[in-house]
Amino acid sequence: MNLITTQEYKTYKKIEHNKDDNQLNVLVSAVSALVKTYTGNSIIDYAVANKVENFDIHDNYTSELFLTESPLTSVGLLQERDSIANSYTTLTENTDYYVDAEHDRVYRINGDAGIKYFPKGFAAVKVTYRAGYEICPEDLKLAIYDLITYYLKEEYKGRRSMAGATLQNEASTTIRDDIGFPDHIKRVLDMYKIIDVI
Repeated sequence: MNLITTQEYKTYKKIEHNKDDNQLNVLVSAVSALVKTYTGNSIIDYAVANKVENFDIHDNYTSELFLTESPLTSVGLLQERDSIANSYTTLTENTDYYVDAEHDRVYRINGDAGIKYFPKGFAAVKVTYRAGYEICPEDLKLAIYDLITYYLKEEYKGRRSMAGATLQNEASTTIRDDIGFPDHIKRVLDMYKIIDVI
């Protein structure tokens, strides 16, 4: 799903004609995908649709799982199995597991007795949950608008020729050294970036 619409971008930029709509449609889709890839977060895709995530458990001492999408809003189903040949068993929230929505994770618990460990194995745990935003946050939209403009105006190119003169884009010099986005865009995107937990 696209994070913004072409019309939202046109409204922001005060564009009243339709002659660039085809190019803008492509950019809206491409930049939405780019933002999701960079942040490691679908942002809006699983706010109202379930995400099903399987976890391989490699040791006998795993009691917490960090989910891929953020922010976590609900866990609909948590299941585990102790062998790839066995069926999943459905666990009960606040008895068998605890949801830590603040940190996008679930803990395996043993009622009030404390932590318990998930079984070891491939796809040993399956979590069905929802996370993200029903609509793209306004600050992120602003970064997306600027990123579309950045690509639309080809500001990522270091040098351009115009009427016999060569223009050097200062922002692209920084980007060439950094291989990233302009700072004002990157600052916003980084607020939505999922940090891998090892």
